[in-house]
Amino acid sequence: MEVGSFAPHPVETSQLEIPHGRQKSVDAEPGGVAEIPLREPLLLLNLRGDRELSAWSQSAAKRIFDCACVLLALPVVIPVLLAVALAVRLTSSGPVLFLQKRVGAHGRTFTILKFRTLVHDVDASYHAVTTAENQPFTSIGPFLRRFKLDELPQVFNVLAGHMSLVGPRPKMPEHVVVDLPCRPGITGAATIAFAREETVLDRVPKHYLDTYYHKVVLPTKRRLDAEYMAHATCLSDLKLILNSALRRWDSSFADSLLAQEAFEMESRMRERRDPETAPLNVKANKRTRLTGTR
Repeated sequence: MEVGSFAPHPVETSQLEIPHGRQKSVDAEPGGVAEIPLREPLLLLNLRGDRELSAWSQSAAKRIFDCACVLLALPVVIPVLLAVALAVRLTSSGPVLFLQKRVGAHGRTFTILKFRTLVHDVDASYHAVTTAENQPFTSIGPFLRRFKLDELPQVFNVLAGHMSLVGPRPKMPEHVVVDLPCRPGITGAATIAFAREETVLDRVPKHYLDTYYHKVVLPTKRRLDAEYMAHATCLSDLKLILNSALRRWDSSFADSLLAQEAFEMESRMRERRDPETAPLNVKANKRTRLTGTR
């Protein structure tokens, strides 16, 4: 399978909203794939993803806001937690919770709490990059992941001060590129954009998955989160929380952006393999991407 052979489903309009009101909109031709120039959206962002945090992102008020939201939501959250815990216990053997070391603010590690969605096997080695098909999920694992219910126990990480409700997702140590200047979040700008990440990554060739994730996905996530946290406010956090709770996810921007990067990577690889015929192949591929499937 060629690197450029996976592509997002056609979309009509994609918008990425950031707190201070700037948007990127891309219209696709009917039956075609949205064409998003890779470099233009990223001009909004620092090349390394390093941005100054907004006053709200580093304030004590944000911490109070997080705790207040969690405490107010507990009467609703606790019954859901108990129901999911019971479902995990009844449908598979092993612990209800999955505990894993993650890297938080300023490089400090902590133990993140999640409901277990994979078959419990102490001797098994799981792939560090999860797709929709490369892990031994339990019978309810895909459902929990699709609705993000496996992340609910992290409200206790918020109360413990390890996490915030909104912020960049905490990474595993092997996925860390730069230290976070703030608490990681349960949801965030990149979380919304990559809400269906496992489905997107399932279209990536297996031999290219790790490279693709580290060279394309992680930098893109970091840039989206850096842009959001540089302009975040209390109202934008509240809006993001509501969008996450109501599953108002729009991953078309990320789909198209990643497809564009994959296309450029394939073009570079072909140029290295055969510099003379590469331009012809690139033009043919570009025409295919623009017309889409009709």
